[in-house]
Amino acid sequence: MIRVLLVDDQPLLRSGFRALLDLEDDIEVVAEAGDGMQGLALAREHLPDIALIDIQMPVVDGIEATRRIAADPALAGVHVVILTNYGFDEYVFDALRAGAAGFLVKDIQPEDFLHAVRVAARGDALLAPSITRRLINRYVTQPLNTGTGLKELTNREREAVALVAQGLSNDQIAERMVISPQTAKTHINRAMAKLHARDRAQLVIIAYESGLVVPRGS
Repeated sequence: MIRVLLVDDQPLLRSGFRALLDLEDDIEVVAEAGDGMQGLALAREHLPDIALIDIQMPVVDGIEATRRIAADPALAGVHVVILTNYGFDEYVFDALRAGAAGFLVKDIQPEDFLHAVRVAARGDALLAPSITRRLINRYVTQPLNTGTGLKELTNREREAVALVAQGLSNDQIAERMVISPQTAKTHINRAMAKLHARDRAQLVIIAYESGLVVPRGS
């Protein structure tokens, strides 16, 4: 059962998301919150698999709530998915830096929304290749000097991280590296552990910020 926490200051939107999620046999909404502070308290109380968090909220906004969840070892199993009305706004990259597993636009189709919840629950990033390219090309212009952590990676782990940053799935990475999907997953998981990345979304950020992968045109 996928356990979901809804955090949004608009009751009508929360009700709509809850009604949709409650129809699914494998998803359960465990709690709702109207601001980020309440959302943090409920996350600690219920330890959901997924926290769907709005960006702009009173008391504590979605980015700060995400940052606090990511920094709390007790909440390591909580995958944050940011909800936004605006698509590719300036807050999205900040949310990914803070530790979000991905983001969804609120006018998403119901079937895509349900699929996204299940994807996030598996620990995969909600960043399709097209989204990754647009996001990185817009926000990452100068790689930061954070490449020292990559020295801990083997050549194969570094190659796998670069392919994750291109938006490839485990099966596609395995095909590109001529290895089994399980071996590809192992390389990725070891890289995440060495780089202290919560999920694949953070691997994407690290890959671009370190200069392992450079956006086209930069």
